[in-house]
Amino acid sequence: MRIKLDAAHARFRDEVRQFLDQNLPADIRDKCEDGKRVAKEDYVRWQRILYKKGWIAPSWPVEYGGTGWTPLQRAIFDTELGATPAPPVIAFGVTMVGPVICAFGNDAQKRQYLPRILASEDWWCQGYSESEAGSDLAGLKTRAVADGDHYVVNGSKTWTTYAQYADMMFCLVRTGGDGKKQEGISFLLIDMRSPGVAVHPIVTIDGGAEINTVFFGNVRVPKSNLIGQEGKGWTYAKYLLAHERTNIARVGLSSRLLARLKRIAAAEQSDGRPLIEDPMFRAKIAAVEIDLMALEATVVQMASGENSGKPPGPESSILKIKGSLIQQDLTELMTEAVGAYALPYQPEWFEPGWNGEPVGPDHAPSLASTYFNWRKVSIYGGSNEIQRNIIAKHMLGI
Repeated sequence: MRIKLDAAHARFRDEVRQFLDQNLPADIRDKCEDGKRVAKEDYVRWQRILYKKGWIAPSWPVEYGGTGWTPLQRAIFDTELGATPAPPVIAFGVTMVGPVICAFGNDAQKRQYLPRILASEDWWCQGYSESEAGSDLAGLKTRAVADGDHYVVNGSKTWTTYAQYADMMFCLVRTGGDGKKQEGISFLLIDMRSPGVAVHPIVTIDGGAEINTVFFGNVRVPKSNLIGQEGKGWTYAKYLLAHERTNIARVGLSSRLLARLKRIAAAEQSDGRPLIEDPMFRAKIAAVEIDLMALEATVVQMASGENSGKPPGPESSILKIKGSLIQQDLTELMTEAVGAYALPYQPEWFEPGWNGEPVGPDHAPSLASTYFNWRKVSIYGGSNEIQRNIIAKHMLGI
């Protein structure tokens, strides 16, 4: 973190850095540094290390397992965690549905789900987008019909990240049809092992299989799995999305990518000298670094607002837009730096333990795959076009 900190916060930052450096398993660090694929077991192992320390859910209320840190401390922790070559904490449980259950769940739901989220005993996925309801999320058609003590769910969700691993899904379903389309939507927790749930993988352009389409055929969900009130799911969905969009800023991750970009530019040659000495390329690096510094300052400013009890609101759209654009700029510049060596695709290279000969320098094989995969960051969590509309409406009054 490059913002000037007072002595107490500087000590806190150093404590976080020391813990992360000493406790991240070396094999997981190596996978992340090299761009290799990280297995579910690696995610869970790292999350349980953070859980044992008590640092898995800093933003949660203390009574449910939070740290009691100030918003600035949380911002420092998030930045340092992102700057570490470690798997990100999977957001669906800790950052997304967890805060919703804390805020709107009943006591039984809190007792049942929150401890399991903290301990990584349940892997969650998000059931929001549909084939005809992505950016226009309120147009969703997956329906839940009351039947005694259950809802019967039919429909489908798509772009569902890690659904193949998930034990649970938090899902928006339509339980009513009158009034505005935002009304009549409810927030259900669905056991992915329920009869009638079918997960179909989607192979992406980078060769990955992290997203899926999920089909529901007469899936019975207990009414006790309804969060809050029936028909009020849109309210809970907006609360969740505000937290998701804030998380997408990823200042620490972008700082790590920026450092990697500079290393690559120093290793690559242009006209007989290191690429990083080329004035035009240096200007590109400087431009994205300035944007990152401004984003970091904005995150700190928002953290100060949270300190006074103001939850994430439309301002989170700013973080989502700039954070995603910076991540895309960095991956594009890394790909540009290696030039033609980014083009060969060696799927076996991504698997742990492969010891073949890569095409080009060691830092090249993962760059094109990352570049293609990260085109999505300006879409998920609400496309950047929609975020600009939110800013215009709620912050500028347009």
